[in-house]
Amino acid sequence: MKPFSEPLLPGATLGVLGGGQLGRMFVHAAQAMGYFTAVLDADPTSPAGLVSHHHIQTGYEDPEGLAQLAALSDAVTTEFENVPAVSLAALAGQCPVAPAARAVAVAQDRAQEKAHFVGCGVPCAPYAVIETPAQLAAVAADLLPGILKTARMGYDGKGQVRVQTAAELAQAWQSLGQVPCVLEKMLALALECSVIVARGADGAIVHLPVQRNLHRAGILAVTEVYDSNVPLAVAQQAIDAAKSIANELNYVGVLCVEFFVLQDGSLVVNEIAPRPHNSGHYSQNACDVSQFELQVRTLAGLPLTQPRQHSAAVMLNLLGDLWFAHGETAQTPPWAAVLALPGTHLHLYGKTVAKHGRKMGHLNITAPSPEAARACALQAAALLGIAPF
Repeated sequence: MKPFSEPLLPGATLGVLGGGQLGRMFVHAAQAMGYFTAVLDADPTSPAGLVSHHHIQTGYEDPEGLAQLAALSDAVTTEFENVPAVSLAALAGQCPVAPAARAVAVAQDRAQEKAHFVGCGVPCAPYAVIETPAQLAAVAADLLPGILKTARMGYDGKGQVRVQTAAELAQAWQSLGQVPCVLEKMLALALECSVIVARGADGAIVHLPVQRNLHRAGILAVTEVYDSNVPLAVAQQAIDAAKSIANELNYVGVLCVEFFVLQDGSLVVNEIAPRPHNSGHYSQNACDVSQFELQVRTLAGLPLTQPRQHSAAVMLNLLGDLWFAHGETAQTPPWAAVLALPGTHLHLYGKTVAKHGRKMGHLNITAPSPEAARACALQAAALLGIAPF
């Protein structure tokens, strides 16, 4: 890999593989700091491509497109974990790339990911890797009931099947095409949380506050961030674990680590995302440094300062379903009524077509106190047709 040397100062060009909303918000943050940007994504209307200085409209494995991105960019990052690691490796021979292909490859494969957690000494749910009929037959009975997850290409609840018995497990593996999978023991959860860390090439590491998350149908719905959103000891344990995971990967960039807090109060790690994350969106309005500015800083080799949260915050994920709250004809949600509420900050991703389950934007609510933030967020949710929480 071409190494990082001197910091890349404003005026340099930062590239990103992927043109989705995370790329769009990275581009906005980079441009606000004075950088030029280049996006590689085949979709001519990709959210990031539409706002970038340069948009290379090719696939992620296209050699000419990758060569063009490398020629334009002083450094390159990625905005989603399923970008081919081989493409990151190819780019790394021509310019600095963060995160590195190896780290992304670990996040792309649940079996490698679990092994990494074990190697870091960070507790995770009991699990078994299933790649062959023999491994299926050897699954321990105490791992059931469990959740069978494809080892690769799973996100937002996709590629997952809940199973109660060995017969259901066998049927589920068959339904998933007998691809490599990981079976995780189902645990009694009290809550879910996540930590976002940013680590520089020099090993400096900072973190955002611990985020308390609510998922619905496998998709993040609500994030709440304020003092005491999770028990203090659990929060510190999560921060320490996230840093350990990043350090052991020699990670450079922004990394989200998702955790389960069990009903007995213990903490287990669920998975990592080698990029900014939905649960960190609140940082755009509630912190002095957002997760996207941290991504710019790590990619450019700029100093990392510990972010400070100045307001209690709630983030509501805005799915395309909200456009169909009154039938199957899409209607614009009542943004004016929502924005009349104090402390509301609307972020839409520039997607022209709303679809059920599609991430269209998010709403950040900030307030002087947790109680005020929650009350306002519940008002906004009621206006939008989002179920209370």
